[in-house]
Amino acid sequence: MGRMRENPRYNVISMRISDEEREHLESLMNKTHKSVSDVMREAMDYFTANYGNGALNQKAA
Repeated sequence: MGRMRENPRYNVISMRISDEEREHLESLMNKTHKSVSDVMREAMDYFTANYGNGALNQKAA
């Protein structure tokens, strides 16, 4: 049996990407030595930090 984790992750999200997007993602993984999941978590954190708190609902002037 696997070891118990302090913060287990149970949710799986799947998405389709193009070959070009896949190559870009693999390049990021190789440069950062991170997994797909880690890269995507950091992307979500970046997006939240830059577009969170209602910024998406504001229209450009």
